Amino acid sequence: MDWFEEWFRRRPYSRFFWELDRAIEEMFREFSTMMPREFFRERKLPDGSVERMFGPIIYGYSMTVGPDGKPQIRTFGNLRKGVPFPAPIMHREPLVEVIPSKEEIRVAIELPGVRKEDIDLRVTEDRLTVSAERGEIKYHKEIELPGKVDPKSADASYINGLLDITLKRVEERGPAGERVNIK
Repeated sequence: MDWFEEWFRRRPYSRFFWELDRAIEEMFREFSTMMPREFFRERKLPDGSVERMFGPIIYGYSMTVGPDGKPQIRTFGNLRKGVPFPAPIMHREPLVEVIPSKEEIRVAIELPGVRKEDIDLRVTEDRLTVSAERGEIKYHKEIELPGKVDPKSADASYINGLLDITLKRVEERGPAGERVNIK
């Protein structure tokens, strides 16, 4: 039984609108043929039959105010930004929160459904990259840090789907090079 038949079965009052029901069914059948295959999954049931499922489609944003007082909007999910029709990406972008302070930068990343061993975390002076994969669950995100950090100072912990990273800031030098006095 497909999802439309289930929807129809649960709404007996809709039987009075046969023409509308047929139009809705046709629309959803056409919609399902246009959706990328990556959004469909099949699951084998205990009785041996196969259930075809759609999703999940995840797209969202988080909005914070940066240290300069300007709003920062970050997206997350498994859809590409700016595409008129949902185009899947092979990984989800996790929800990320960057918390800068004078001495350090803390980054909190939500990675539900993976284990600590599944996470690959890399840090450079100005960028943090996190990837995680466990079965069908795949995450990837590159985060530009709001200041220079010492990559060797990274301290990370992972508890209940939340990755918490603390990075020590390094002194930012002025413009490149030193001023030379001419004799």
